[in-house]
Amino acid sequence: MDRATNDIPAVRRPTSRRRSLGTWLALAFSLLSIVLTLLLVEVVDIAATGQVETSIGHGLRELSLQTADKLDRGMFERYREVRLLAQRRDLAPGNATPADRRAVLDAIQDTYGFYDWIGMAGADGRVQVAGRGLLEGADVSQRPWFRNALRGVNVGDVHEAVLLARILPQQNGEPRRFVDVAFPYRDSDGKTIGVLGAHLSWQWARAVERSVMAPLAARGGRVEALIVSSAGVVLLGPKELQGQTVDLPSFQAAQRQDSGFLVERWPDGHSWLVGYARSKGFETYPGLGWTVLVRQTVSDAYAPALRLRERALWSGIALALLVSVVGVLVARYITRPLGQLVREAGRIRRGDSVRLDSSNSTYVEVERLSETLNALVSDLVQGRAELQGLNATLEARVEARTAELERALVAVQASEQRVGAIVEAAQDAFLGVDLRGLVTDWNSAAERMFGWKRSEVLGWPMAELIVPQRFRASTVRAIEQYRATGHSVLLERRVERLMINRQGIEFPIEMTAALAGGSDGVFFAVFLHDISGRKKVERMKSEFVATVSHELRTPLTSIRASLSMLAEGMAGELPPDVAQLVNLANESSERLVRMVNDVLDLQKIEAGGMHFERRPQLLLPVAEHALDSMQGYAGQHGVRLALECSEPARDLAAAIDRDRLVQVLTNLLSNAVKFSPRDGTVTLVLAEHGEWARLAVRDQGAGIPAEFQARVFQRFAQADGADTRQKGGTGLGLSITKSLVEEHGGRIGFETEAGKGTTFMVDLPLVQG
Repeated sequence: MDRATNDIPAVRRPTSRRRSLGTWLALAFSLLSIVLTLLLVEVVDIAATGQVETSIGHGLRELSLQTADKLDRGMFERYREVRLLAQRRDLAPGNATPADRRAVLDAIQDTYGFYDWIGMAGADGRVQVAGRGLLEGADVSQRPWFRNALRGVNVGDVHEAVLLARILPQQNGEPRRFVDVAFPYRDSDGKTIGVLGAHLSWQWARAVERSVMAPLAARGGRVEALIVSSAGVVLLGPKELQGQTVDLPSFQAAQRQDSGFLVERWPDGHSWLVGYARSKGFETYPGLGWTVLVRQTVSDAYAPALRLRERALWSGIALALLVSVVGVLVARYITRPLGQLVREAGRIRRGDSVRLDSSNSTYVEVERLSETLNALVSDLVQGRAELQGLNATLEARVEARTAELERALVAVQASEQRVGAIVEAAQDAFLGVDLRGLVTDWNSAAERMFGWKRSEVLGWPMAELIVPQRFRASTVRAIEQYRATGHSVLLERRVERLMINRQGIEFPIEMTAALAGGSDGVFFAVFLHDISGRKKVERMKSEFVATVSHELRTPLTSIRASLSMLAEGMAGELPPDVAQLVNLANESSERLVRMVNDVLDLQKIEAGGMHFERRPQLLLPVAEHALDSMQGYAGQHGVRLALECSEPARDLAAAIDRDRLVQVLTNLLSNAVKFSPRDGTVTLVLAEHGEWARLAVRDQGAGIPAEFQARVFQRFAQADGADTRQKGGTGLGLSITKSLVEEHGGRIGFETEAGKGTTFMVDLPLVQG
């Protein structure tokens, strides 16, 4: 009976074209979500993309307006400065010697480095006096700037150097180009007796262009700025266009309506989004009619709009996935009775004794199928009981043996799993290094960081894999030192180092190393954390500070020059109260300029941009020069300066940059003078201190308060609070001094005692003089 039943072949129905109810429902929801996605992308493309593209165009227009405004304001400063110089009585031939007049012009050139030449020519066109003595005696009567100034035209457009081309070197491989500013100067009767002229380096315009474009360039994309003369000649821009004449729609539009943006095709065959603006002068400066074009390729400019489309597309895809998931859930709910029947049938197949219950089903087909399966189950239960009886003994033995093996395996793997889980879960790279310097462990984070697989590095010297060539010898020595002494300064400390990956690219890391013990002995456990992102942020911060400080220095220099001329009486004798205010403003502007210079020095040191020319030389002449330069300042405070140097110390030498060491000593001397009592003495001591040459500055002040001593070398740190400050200063001098000393491989410290004064000590490595 049973055999006959089992031999009846099962009836199979074709299923190649049939789909489940849940599948059809899921497909319906998916198609609906795809349609909604297409509609969403189309709406975003029509409504939002146009607005984004217009916003991008306005951004380029604003950049061109900013550049034009900076050009006009910068030219206005030079225009006003040269005009004020031409009005100074002390520069007239009869009121000062040529040397005094030349010194004033030298100071102007030193104050603003973009003056390539500044000089005064007599009515006959002969240069009487000039900054740094350039072209003195030369005939400039036929130069346009001289003739135009006599006719009342005080500004000349960009041109290449003529007389100065043989004297001044080229800049960045290009001929020198100038913008001329010139004004006639008169005697006390108002008669024109000559022309004061200045050649402003065209590199000034490049600096303006970089200051506007640098933030945008840092974000990526090809953005270029062009400065075009009123005749359509490219004065500044890409090398392939410089000196070319352009007659583009953007240039023509700028001549008509001042500013705007448009898309146009350039001679290079590319389509560019161009923002344009025309300079219009500033206050008394009439302007030269320059046009500023800021261009970006259409593909780069409209990249945000493309990203907006992509975001809309991905959002639609996500929506489609979400709707599909919801569709699957709904389909599962609808087909739940069928699913329940399938699960119960699966339990029967696994040997469970269950009865299919279809009383809650809403489908007739499910109810009939349940009844048929229940009849089959009753027959299968009896056969399964017989089979279980035969296999019971065998299963018991297999289960017991399996349990024993599992316990043994768990015991063996437990230790390895604990260690492996800890190492692999670490977000930082982990290296195990034995006392020979060979790699013993290497986690997946290390594989990602350095590009070496674990199987490739085990047993290899760690220094050859990840340490740059120039540091490998010192790394090997450090490991050997630990083997010999059992001590290393790198253990249990967080230090920064440069590492190298498989491609030979260096990058900064933060390293923590400790000793660990294992079955094979002691080894170094090293965790490495990539700090490239942090270093990039610090570099951006430093660049930002430098940019802001540089932008402050230009207007501050003009303000200081103007206030200085007023204080010196250029505008005549001022009422006492006005003169007091002018002097106060002049002193404040000088203090601001010093602060900006200190900030720029500090930023250069941090960014590694400060140039050092170190060479072995005697220290005594440097100390004497620093004392001589501070005599005037000390005299103002009623303080005497003294030098102590024994006969053997006169021959002490060190590898130094003379100017930077003078800066260190003048900083320390000025602080000592500032905090010394009137009639006190500040002493500069030069002496030998072991293997070091020591330069010490000793004052007779009140000493450094105990609560401030830990912050002496911090930036902007000052012993007197901001609300009680009496001595002035920026609080950057000692921080800069410490950095300069350390750049020389030296060290700095101090000793202080309340009421008896303070001594700052600078130690430099000795060399043979």
